[in-house]
Amino acid sequence: MTPTMQIPGHIDPVPVPRVTPARADGRVDLVGLSKAEIRAALASAGLDERQAKLRAKQLWHWIYNRGVTDFALMTDIAKAQQPWLAERFVIGRPEVVTAQVSTDGTRKWLLRSDDGQDYEMVFIPDADRGTLCVSSQVGCTLNCRFCHTGTMRLVRNLTAGEIVGQVMLARDGLGEWPSQPDGRLLTNIVMMGMGEPLYNFDNVRDALRIVMDGDGLALSKRRITLSTSGVVPKMAQAGEEIGVNLAVSLHAVTKDVRDEIVPLNRKYGIEELLQACADYPGANNARRITFEYVMLKDKNDSDEDARELVRLIRKYRLPAKVNLIPFNPWPGAPYECSDPERIRAFSNIVFEAGISAPVRTPRGRDIMAACGQLKSAAEKKSRAELDRLAEEKLAALG
Repeated sequence: MTPTMQIPGHIDPVPVPRVTPARADGRVDLVGLSKAEIRAALASAGLDERQAKLRAKQLWHWIYNRGVTDFALMTDIAKAQQPWLAERFVIGRPEVVTAQVSTDGTRKWLLRSDDGQDYEMVFIPDADRGTLCVSSQVGCTLNCRFCHTGTMRLVRNLTAGEIVGQVMLARDGLGEWPSQPDGRLLTNIVMMGMGEPLYNFDNVRDALRIVMDGDGLALSKRRITLSTSGVVPKMAQAGEEIGVNLAVSLHAVTKDVRDEIVPLNRKYGIEELLQACADYPGANNARRITFEYVMLKDKNDSDEDARELVRLIRKYRLPAKVNLIPFNPWPGAPYECSDPERIRAFSNIVFEAGISAPVRTPRGRDIMAACGQLKSAAEKKSRAELDRLAEEKLAALG
């Protein structure tokens, strides 16, 4: 029997199998395995313990420091052993279905897994940094109403290998091998792509441990941000076991509005969520919690909303900054973006209270790569989306 994890959906929990899809060729993909797991895989394939330990260390270096995907190029592994490894193992990459580049330099990849599932990742270059937006699930179950990804059905969790594979593929595309700490184009990672990372906790944790490993991809935990819609029971665990920066998709300051646009609020309300933020391990003024706040016209953008946001942050004594995100439109979206003057007025109120509230510049809108726009082009309308459209049609008729 496949172990499952209960995931709250729009109405009913959805059991999602947490099984790694097997490759058709029967080989084991080493990407996403820990050092101990690589060693165990080699031992179970027939190497003695001493050999398995040595080979695991060598493979780890070639995979994560050099970016090599061909065993024949691993010069410190005996030529006779290279075909043996190639028969049993693979150093995989996601299949690239399409790769698009925005007019502002943002890149978006539509990727396909071995079992034919599509998901997306985005790279956002800036003058002083380059941020990779990584997906954690195929689809999403949270149905946040402003988010295009939320209109997809949730298919399954991505494996640790598929999550790390996105970073590996971006490094390939940017020519960033061998891995080195200085002069990188890819400097930051945000778990803000498709899906809710805390509903795929184990795989996200295991993937990020590889990314943060000093002998692996060696990205500092200070340069990694995990974004959650507010899965309160997993937040403290994320702080303890992963320890990266926390971003919270807040988007509203009253129960009624947040219930509407982030349905998870019906399960874990604003006060409970903010208390979990206050308790997040390692949060301080040097490592502030980021509140993501999408600006929706006449919905959550009033002066009163801004003042209530300030009150809540002060009440819970949160070391916080607020990212104000102009709503990124998508076909059939039920909201409009707040006017630029309204966004500025909202930002000024928060700033004047001593809380950083920058307005995020939309990136990659022309290729549907901006915040809230990710959704694989091949995806048919989901049940949730069809239900939502039917509801809106009825409301319009009524």
